Amino acid sequence: MTAPHTGRIIPWTRRRLLRHGGALAAASLAAAAPFAAARGADPKRPIIVGLSQEPTVFHPLLPHIEVDDGLLMNLFSALWFIDETGMLQPDLAVTVPSMSNGGISPDGRDWRVTLRPDATWHDGQPVTVADILFTLNCLRDPAFPAFSRTGVELIDDIRQTGPHELTWRMRAPYAPLPAVLASVMIVPAHRLAHDGDRQAFSTDPVGSGPFMWGGRIPSEEIRLAANPRWHLGVPGVDRVIIRYIPDITVMFTQFETGEIDFLGMQGIPPDRYAQARALTGRRPIRAPQPFIEGMAFNLGRPQFQDPAVRTAIYEAIDKDTILETICENVEQPTESFLPRESAYFDAALPPHRFDPQAARERLDRAGWRPGPDGVRRRDGIRLEFTNATTAGNPIRAQIQEVIQESLLDIGIVMRIENRPAAVMWGAYWTRSQFDSALVSVDYMTGSDPDASPYFQSDRSPARGGAGQNVFQYANPEVDALFARANTSFDHATRVAAFARIQQLIRRDLPLLPFYQVMNIEGLVDGLDNYRSNVNVRSNLWNLARWRWAS
Repeated sequence: MTAPHTGRIIPWTRRRLLRHGGALAAASLAAAAPFAAARGADPKRPIIVGLSQEPTVFHPLLPHIEVDDGLLMNLFSALWFIDETGMLQPDLAVTVPSMSNGGISPDGRDWRVTLRPDATWHDGQPVTVADILFTLNCLRDPAFPAFSRTGVELIDDIRQTGPHELTWRMRAPYAPLPAVLASVMIVPAHRLAHDGDRQAFSTDPVGSGPFMWGGRIPSEEIRLAANPRWHLGVPGVDRVIIRYIPDITVMFTQFETGEIDFLGMQGIPPDRYAQARALTGRRPIRAPQPFIEGMAFNLGRPQFQDPAVRTAIYEAIDKDTILETICENVEQPTESFLPRESAYFDAALPPHRFDPQAARERLDRAGWRPGPDGVRRRDGIRLEFTNATTAGNPIRAQIQEVIQESLLDIGIVMRIENRPAAVMWGAYWTRSQFDSALVSVDYMTGSDPDASPYFQSDRSPARGGAGQNVFQYANPEVDALFARANTSFDHATRVAAFARIQQLIRRDLPLLPFYQVMNIEGLVDGLDNYRSNVNVRSNLWNLARWRWAS
């Protein structure tokens, strides 16, 4: 976050206008003004975005990763969105419901949402309450392969109660739900009414967002066209081209030579930061991210089920040297899965200690003894595993080599087997088919610290759960703490619960937290209104406001 955020929901300041005739029209004009006023000097000049990973999921309710979000947030609309200050702002809804404005009952269980009447789908059909019901019911359906059911599965008795109004009742209060719904992109019921529609929709998506689908060349680029009927105004440019450039070095060269205007995920490598600062007509931007870079374990593998092994691996890794020599001191070391900007971040977690001898002794005590070839083993299980990440990422490749050498020194073999992004972050990752991985993950729910989809025991897709617990991590105390934190609207209660969760995960180490990502993104001079937003998973979140300066 750009500033500590307490999870407050800010009601729309023009709420009183809704009590009078013509209020919705006034509200629409007010909301559209920032976008309508942002048309660039040359709106026909496209913005060319370079990404090191290829967006491959175009149905926003299906499992997807961060790079997909940058596209989906521009094709689709949510009921509300999170801005760069961490505040929730209306999108398809007229206002964000809260206890203070009466949209949420005092016990947190009864919710009321009013939609704006002027939103349309890219095919011209109106966005209606039926679309909201359809979207939420998809996520509530256990048979639907949802990207997440967090919070939504608690919704009961959801119904239309007016031409533009719906209500529901929660089985239990769930404090993070406003942040959850900010990342739920609404889909058109009329396009997805039949079971067979999903595949067609995934190749030709229709949303209600600021840009429309303009076509795709797989493994090369995706084209977007401005939506002239967008309910929040007119985007700053007519066209956007998103290019997939898997090699980070090649992507930087294209930024340097002017072939791309914005260099996004994974950004400018730290070892190119000084070079980027010296470029004419280009500027690097250090943007704090919610992502935590680290080494993830698949606890379903027998060699990782002993906590002593995970702790020893962490002790054997020289994290300080990695940060200093490979990351050029750009990144911030961390021991938590939450970013430092979160109001729930626990700064008192025990610091990492680089101590290979302690690692050897720990493994000895746990019964992992070196075999004739020097590789440790116990009960027929060798301490040997693969580590994977996105192919073509030189920073991670260097980190892998350092870790590989460090682990061999204590009797552990780590084999490096990297994959193209589409393979790495597909079923191989989401279905826990990996041994270990170098990965950057945003564990938050928007601006809320709820990380239950990643760490709650029943959220593992490999075990039949809906969520992102690819670690297959299970700790009953962590489960109970998430339940306590997420049913309370009391800030102090939630702070205490999340502090303990961070302590337990730091102890159990389903992942080794290396650093909070400080992404260095690149922007061409003359492209205005870029805003870094630590509350979302892509800084393309406000692409509709970008424009070419006069």
